[in-house]
Amino acid sequence: MNARILAAFLLLAACGDDSQKTAVPGVPGAVKTLASVRAERRLFDGAPPVIPHHDFGADCISCHTTAGMSVPQFGFAPPAPHDPEQLQGAMSRCRMCHVFASKEPAFADNDFVGLRQDLRAGKRLNDLAPPVIPHQTLLRENCMACHTGPAAREEIRCPHPERERCVQCHLPQQTTGEFSR
Repeated sequence: MNARILAAFLLLAACGDDSQKTAVPGVPGAVKTLASVRAERRLFDGAPPVIPHHDFGADCISCHTTAGMSVPQFGFAPPAPHDPEQLQGAMSRCRMCHVFASKEPAFADNDFVGLRQDLRAGKRLNDLAPPVIPHQTLLRENCMACHTGPAAREEIRCPHPERERCVQCHLPQQTTGEFSR
């Protein structure tokens, strides 16, 4: 991390207060935001989360690497779930989907109520079958970003991270099961 980025981190306040943080398993001294707080950063299930910190003047992938990283005084920067090989150049355009959190209203009031994040486990064909992927996989190609490593929420942590080809066993959930006549 270059000196300019580190200086920006040290000058700005941390993302959230300590009561909204929990220890990162396996990384002594590192903290991450609680799962309940992270879920609130999405307007609805499947929406991109807001950016909970100030603009540091650096590319997002400086901290949100494929493995994530611990950032002093801020916590753990979770890895980006997007596949960098499929989205070449797109990783520098994060703000096309993600916006900075703001206390100022950006839009007019409306009646839209989005779906809350569904954290249920995927269904199984039988007791021995692997669970299906209960969410869309578009822009979520890097399963390891959310399901393994220090940033992973314990509720969805993978018990076998050494296996890297997730979709070899886990298939996306199908919303329609049969053809209609």
